[in-house]
Amino acid sequence: MADYDLVVIGAGPGGYVAAIRAAQLGMNVACVEKEETLGGTCLNIGCIPSKALLNSSEKYVTLIKHSEEHGIKVNKVDLDLSKLMQRKEKIVKQLTTGIGFLFKKNKITHLKGSVSFVDKNNIQIKSSKELTISANSFIIATGSTSITIPKIPINEKNIITSTGALSLSSIPKTMLVVGGGYIGLEMGSVWSRLGTKVTVVEALDRIVPNMDGEVANQFMKSLQKQGLEFKLLHKVLDSKSNTNDVDVTLESLKDKKQIKEKYNIVLLSVGRQPNTEGLNLDKIGVELTNQKAIKIDKQFKTNVDGIYAIGDVAPGPMLAHKAEEEGVACVEIIKGQKPHINYDTIPAIVYTNPEIASVGKTEEQLKELKIEYKVGKFPFMANGRALTTSASEGFVKILVDKKTDSILGAHIIGHDAGQLIAEIVTTMEFGGSAEDIARICHAHPTTSEAVKEAALSVDGRAIHI
Repeated sequence: MADYDLVVIGAGPGGYVAAIRAAQLGMNVACVEKEETLGGTCLNIGCIPSKALLNSSEKYVTLIKHSEEHGIKVNKVDLDLSKLMQRKEKIVKQLTTGIGFLFKKNKITHLKGSVSFVDKNNIQIKSSKELTISANSFIIATGSTSITIPKIPINEKNIITSTGALSLSSIPKTMLVVGGGYIGLEMGSVWSRLGTKVTVVEALDRIVPNMDGEVANQFMKSLQKQGLEFKLLHKVLDSKSNTNDVDVTLESLKDKKQIKEKYNIVLLSVGRQPNTEGLNLDKIGVELTNQKAIKIDKQFKTNVDGIYAIGDVAPGPMLAHKAEEEGVACVEIIKGQKPHINYDTIPAIVYTNPEIASVGKTEEQLKELKIEYKVGKFPFMANGRALTTSASEGFVKILVDKKTDSILGAHIIGHDAGQLIAEIVTTMEFGGSAEDIARICHAHPTTSEAVKEAALSVDGRAIHI
C-alpha cells in the first residue's frame, strides 16, 4: 500500500493549489518543496515581490513628478530603500505563511527536501536526512529557472537575474537590461522610477514580441517617455564584472558595429526554462520536449503511468494562473472528473505603467492564419474616469470574427489593464461576441466603459469618438 494517494513535487502556484484541491477531494496528500518557504518562484522571488516594488516605485515617481498637476506641492521626497524592501518582504512572508496555514487546514503533509525518482512509484527526498516515500500518483510542479548565458556570467551582485533585481541594497546609477520581455521591463521600470538610467538591449526588432504589434509599439514609446532607452537589434557579445561596474560589448545585428559600455548593473532577463534538474526522470523514462519541458497529453499525463506534470515544467505559457488552473484540472482528472481548460482564454499581463493585458490572438496571428476579422478600438483619452485619474494613456483593442462577431482576441494598454481584461476573458470563455459587451450596461464613470466603447467601435458605433 502506498504512503500517499498523491505526492505533489513543488509548492509553487501550480503545486500548492493542486495539493489543496486534492485534499478537498478526500485524497491523502503530501507536497514536497526543496526551498525553505512555500509558494515557489511566484510568491518568493517573482510575481508578488516584483508587484510590491512596482507599486512602491509608482507611488514614489508620482509624488516627485506628477503631484503638482493635482495642485499638491511637495518640497522634498526622501526614499528609504531599505524600508521599501522591508514592505516587500513583509508581503511575501504573509502570503507564504498563509500557504502553510492552508496546508494544515487541509491536512496536507509538507515535506522539505530535493526529490529524485527511485522508480515510478517511489521518490527519494534529500534534506538533513534521506526519506523514501511511495504514492499512487505524482504531480511534477517544479516550475522554471532563469535562462543563463555563458558570456553573461551571473554573480547576483552586479550581473544579476530577476532574483537579484528584487533585492538590490542601493540604487544603481546605470542598468543594462538584457531582454525586452515581461520580467526585464517590469524590473527595469522599478529601478528607472527610483532614479536609475535604464537601457534595454533586445536582439529582435521590437519588445514584448508575443504581444500585439500596435500595443508593443505604443508601449515602447511610453517607456521611452519615462526615460528608458532601447537598443533593438543588438546583442551582448561579452561582459566582464569589475568591482563597481560591468564592462559590456554590444553588437548591432544590422551592421555588426560593436559598442563598448559600462553599467553598474547588468540584469539578464532572456526568459525561463523548465526545471527538471535532479529529478532523475531519465531513469524512469519520462520523455522531454526539445525545450526540456516534460511531455504531457491533454490530461497532463506523462508517458509513464501515474506521473503527471503541470505549470512551467510542462509546455505552454509560463504563467502562475495557468499553473493554478492546471493544478486543479489535473487533480480532478486523477479523481475521474472531466474538467476543461481553454488555453485561448488565458490572459497575459505586463505590470508596468501603463499596464498591458492581452488574451487570444493578435492581429499578426490572425493575418498569418488568414482569418477575416474586424477591429474595435477606443482610446482612454476619451474616457471620463481615465482623465479624472490622470490615466488617459493607451487604448482598448478588440478583434472579432468578421462573420460571427465572436471575440478572437483583445489587447489593452493603460492603467489597470490587467483588471479590465477580465470582462473580455469571461465573454470569450462563454462564447460571447462584441455585441454582447456592447449591450451590457457599464457603470459611469469607469474605465470599463472604454471596453464597451471598443466593442461598439467594431461596427462603427462608438459614442464618444
